[in-house]
Amino acid sequence: MLTFSKTLEVKSSKRTQSVDITSEIQKIISESGIKDGIITIFIPHTTCGVFINENWDPTVQEDIHSFLSENIPQNGGYAHTEGNADAHIKTAIIGNSVTIPITDGKIPWGTWQGIFLAEFDGPRRRKVIIKIIGLK
Repeated sequence: MLTFSKTLEVKSSKRTQSVDITSEIQKIISESGIKDGIITIFIPHTTCGVFINENWDPTVQEDIHSFLSENIPQNGGYAHTEGNADAHIKTAIIGNSVTIPITDGKIPWGTWQGIFLAEFDGPRRRKVIIKIIGLK
């Protein structure tokens, strides 16, 4: 069993946005040389997450952020007073890691799937920690 680790830096440009990191993740899988295994993508931040969803139509991402903002508004009268309580709640719902199988050196995608860094308290520079375990 082999392991491969890498940290990616992703820059967001808005307070809330989805940043498609699919191509960067595939490059890292190729770099690892692992053909069969799993990849875990972890975001070590409390106001930023990661998820898999459609990456063909950008309005899907707009809808996700609109829904979250409508239901978890930035100024919702929260006990946490730093001005980013909504970002913490959104991250708790979205999650800060995904684990995905690797087959033949690639992720066996469904139609139009991609991996997104979910920024809820930007703009910022974020770390994305990648760990791959598997066989060559």
